[in-house]
Parts: sequence; structure tokens; C-alpha cells
Amino acid sequence: MFAISLGDGAELRPLEPWQAEEFLAHMDRGRAFISRHIGLPDATTDLDSARRWLQSYADKAAADAGRLYGIWLDGLLVGGVLFRLFDAETGNCEAGCWLEPDAAGRGLVTRATRLIIDWAIQERGMHRVEWLVSSENTPSINVARRLGMRRDGVLRESHPYRGVRQDTEIWSVLAPEWRSA
Repeated sequence: MFAISLGDGAELRPLEPWQAEEFLAHMDRGRAFISRHIGLPDATTDLDSARRWLQSYADKAAADAGRLYGIWLDGLLVGGVLFRLFDAETGNCEAGCWLEPDAAGRGLVTRATRLIIDWAIQERGMHRVEWLVSSENTPSINVARRLGMRRDGVLRESHPYRGVRQDTEIWSVLAPEWRSA
């Protein structure tokens, strides 16, 4: 297995089904914070559901349709980044993230996402990387900005989350923009 240093005691590594117990413990620590904007904690409430979710990304990776990486800080899983969608044929993918509150504000997600976008564009030839985010999720919007993404638009009230329809912002970066940055 590989590990890429993110600096300050942090590493980016693949996150796989055999790590379901560690992943569930991480979700339990960050459940309230993470679930403010994304449904991942609702989908991973016990060991079986955590294992199934991780397996779904292992299956996506095997089909070249997605990727999943964990962020470890001083040996503790504290978050992750992923390609929720990855379409090598069209050259389009969608990146995303989550993080425990104690790890927030250190630039870990920005550094980790920069690495996976660089891989997608430089190694895999992706042309467009998207970042979909609730308009209420200011920290995630700030990550998109730090990555040099542009806001393409807003899908108004497009996503029902916990009984409230939320606006979804679409941010993106194109390969030529990424290379020139």
C-alpha cells in the first residue's frame, strides 16, 4: 500500500473495505459535524453498512469508475477525498471530501484534493474535474476556490437533504487551467 505525505504528520492512503472498523470509528467521531452537509454518516451507521460503502468504492476502482482515499493525521483516520464519479471515456470526474472537526482548518483536504486532481489530469488525462457542494457549505466552497476552480452555476433547490431542499453549487477546473496554475 502507498502513503503520500501531506505534511504536518498527515498522509493520504487508499481507504479499503478491510478498514471498515477504523472507518466506522472515524465516522462515529465526526458524525454530527460531517452530516451537516453530506449524507455519508447516515449511510455508514454500523460495521456492515461501513463495509458495504467501502466495498462500493473498491468496486468503482476496479471498474475505473471512482476512487477513495483516507486522510490520516498522526496515524488516525480523520477524513477522506474521493472521485465519486470517474469517467475516463468522457474525461470528466467529480471530486469530493469530508473531514472530522478536530482536523479542520489545517489545509488537509485542499492538499489531498490537489494530489488526486493532479493524478486525474496528469496521469489519467481527465479534462474536467467537478466539485458539487451545498451553497451552505462554506468550508468546501473555500476548498474549491483554493484549488483554482470556477463556479459554473447553482442548481437551485436541487437536493433534498434531511427534509430541506438545498441549492447545489457546481465548481470545476479544466485540464488547461489546472496545468497553467
